[in-house]
Amino acid sequence: MSGHSKWASIKHKKAAADSKRGKVFTKIIREIAVAARNAGGDPDMNPRLRKAIQDAKNVNMPADNIKRAVLKGTGQLEGAQYEEVVYEGYGPGGVAIFITALSDNKNRTVSEIRHIFTKNGGQIGTQGCVAFRFKRGGYIDIDKDKVEEDKLMEVALNAGAEDIKDDGDTWEIVTPPEKYEAVLEAVKAAGIEVADSNVGHIPQDYTKVEGKQAQQALKLVEELEDHDDVQTAAANFDIDAKDIAEYENA
Repeated sequence: MSGHSKWASIKHKKAAADSKRGKVFTKIIREIAVAARNAGGDPDMNPRLRKAIQDAKNVNMPADNIKRAVLKGTGQLEGAQYEEVVYEGYGPGGVAIFITALSDNKNRTVSEIRHIFTKNGGQIGTQGCVAFRFKRGGYIDIDKDKVEEDKLMEVALNAGAEDIKDDGDTWEIVTPPEKYEAVLEAVKAAGIEVADSNVGHIPQDYTKVEGKQAQQALKLVEELEDHDDVQTAAANFDIDAKDIAEYENA
């Protein structure tokens, strides 16, 4: 089990609680502001901003919040200046972890990220220590009972997907970053229900962990994702469904 699809089911349940306390809003607002700062405030001309705004709409963020975030990014409103930062490290059992963050105080952020690694049996690493084990791309996860493989392959590959992987109970469509939107729209247009999707860093190899190490690895990634500055935390763990279920029910 790659971890992408099964871990997504836990993250979806977390997302509802996160949204209530504003954590999801905070992360998306930062992403909107940085996307607008880097490539302008017009979503039609800025794919990263377009996706961030869609993510905001998906969690019912008020339109005024979205507009203010864009204006802060373009400098038309005052606001904190966030820098894009990458952290890399190892979790229990040698699991590779690649983190993207938006920080207004890099010294504070790295200190807090290091603490999360240490207390959960991991270790923050040097730049480049695990980056080669990930590739930036889009992924779209679909429960197997929602679609036949042949239909999914036809729709996804015709729209520009790179690969379709069997991930236990789900299919995982992998796309180049620039084809993500087109493939996702094609899948939805075909009436296929999507379980999870995003653009991020996809593992190119996997590290098997079981038992206590699996529980520690899941806790480490969850705590990293919970940190306000962290936008994504990708891990290459290979964890059996029973270990994920045990963590989910703990």
